Amino acid sequence: MPDMVPDAQHPVRMRARNLGPSAILQAHTHAWGQVTYASEGTLRVSVGNSTWIVPPLRAIWIPPQVVHEIKTLEKSQLRALYIHSSAMPFRGDQCIVVEVSSLLRELIAALSKADEETLRASLIGQLILSELADSETQAIRVALPTEKRLIVLCKALLDDPGSAMTLGDWAQHVGASERTLARLFERDLGITFGQWRQQIRLAHAAPMITRGMPLSMVASELGYASQSAFSAMFKKTFGESPSVFFMPKKSRLTKQVKRQ
Repeated sequence: MPDMVPDAQHPVRMRARNLGPSAILQAHTHAWGQVTYASEGTLRVSVGNSTWIVPPLRAIWIPPQVVHEIKTLEKSQLRALYIHSSAMPFRGDQCIVVEVSSLLRELIAALSKADEETLRASLIGQLILSELADSETQAIRVALPTEKRLIVLCKALLDDPGSAMTLGDWAQHVGASERTLARLFERDLGITFGQWRQQIRLAHAAPMITRGMPLSMVASELGYASQSAFSAMFKKTFGESPSVFFMPKKSRLTKQVKRQ
């Protein structure tokens, strides 16, 4: 429990934590909502049977009373915004991925340096709430299984998405037949092994791309035969090329206006 929690008079609080790679904040919940964001580094946020890879250009809104776990995939500067129930920027009980605009990033940085009891901090908090309300974006969500053999397989692939192991290889590893695993994927997750693996590869591509890694290198790291194969799969999934998908929203709008 942090020393200072949000209330009606101070609806936005922030907790800053610098964490090493592979640090885990075990499953927990809050009475307030939380925007989970890393100004540097990449997080993996898990809620129920879903997980999200969260790079610095993205954050995730977690509603009150939702159990969540956070793992750092690399050294990270975690900046968690705690938001009182009277000032929720989003409705409903679902997690929402938000784009961290340049303005939102600077506002979070400013709040981290402000005395939380001052008028300045209160005004910054109001601006943060306003910017959040307009920041919802597409999510790269990965469903998680409940069947124990699939859990072993999927956790291993989450840690090594570029693995070239086939479903047959994994069958030997977890002690099941390939046919059984294929059936379990369809029953438990509603998709094939290949489709699930594509999801986690695309999710892990996000932090690589936002760090400026060339797409050819991203494709190679994640087990794609070529950059074009990776880009084609990304566009098929999200309707946009990787470069456009990770372009700030305002830049995309400007680009669209110029085309018109």
